[in-house]
Amino acid sequence: MTAAPESPSLPPSRSLPRSRHRSSGRTPPPGGAPTAADRLLSVLAAFDHEHPALCLTDIGRRAGLSLTTAHRLVGALTEWGALERDDSGVYHVGLRLWEVAALAPRGLALRQVALPYLEDLYEATHENVQLAVRDGGEVVYTEWLAARSSVGVHIRVGARWPLHATGVGLALLAHAGPEFQRAYLAGPLASFTAYTITDPDRLRRVLAEVRRAGVAVSDRQVTDDALSVAAPVHGPDGTVTAAVSVVVPYAGARVPTLVPAVRLAGRGMSRALGWRPSDAGATRAGGPLPGRAVGEDRGQADRAPDIPRTGEDVPPGAS
Repeated sequence: MTAAPESPSLPPSRSLPRSRHRSSGRTPPPGGAPTAADRLLSVLAAFDHEHPALCLTDIGRRAGLSLTTAHRLVGALTEWGALERDDSGVYHVGLRLWEVAALAPRGLALRQVALPYLEDLYEATHENVQLAVRDGGEVVYTEWLAARSSVGVHIRVGARWPLHATGVGLALLAHAGPEFQRAYLAGPLASFTAYTITDPDRLRRVLAEVRRAGVAVSDRQVTDDALSVAAPVHGPDGTVTAAVSVVVPYAGARVPTLVPAVRLAGRGMSRALGWRPSDAGATRAGGPLPGRAVGEDRGQADRAPDIPRTGEDVPPGAS
């Protein structure tokens, strides 16, 4: 088992999508000039997975700052430890930012709770296993256990994908608030393969099936050779805070055998986070919690649901 924070470079046809909500810099408030905080944050936002190392000139260009301003802000951030400068004069994100980011409840803390269950899921399937959270209209991968001989998965820790195009994204979107779902379905739905869901009505029906079944099956939505099965992870109050998934080759995928293992991993993480399904009848945003309460017959609780894959037609009336 290998915990892999990075992945090989993607071919041009499979490059990672850019966020619908983020850019390399910050947009100033309407009718106003950028504030000091805007300029400082724009320096940090100049760095991303495609640009992990930048010289001062590139930082200023990507942040939309003059060289003088960039030099002053980069100096302050370097002194504090948010940036580090190597011997060649190139800047990198500093360890001080990692220390601060580790305090995020959906970051390192969630990973520490989830890791034993991710490892169990890996041992049960020997396939790629992923943990992700929602940030706006995207999933952000917070952990990934890569199987050496499994299907190639072009992600990395920190990578982002649109919610509708992945198993973890469907699990998170299905349990988001109704207003957020309506806004998301009204926006553009990016397409990556012929199987990516781009029709809002169809996506709405799929989300209803995810809530009913307690799992999401994303069929060849990002690449035409992979399928993922995902389950939600509930926080102490019942809200869905994360999602866990296993990614397998499409050819020969046996979804009914994967569903119980993925669902069990999601429930294990949820209980470790303090969720007690018998005490919470519904999520705050997404309606009734899927699945059965603790103590009910395991054979029934872990039975694979009759859920259509996203690459297949959803029965009429599923919504």
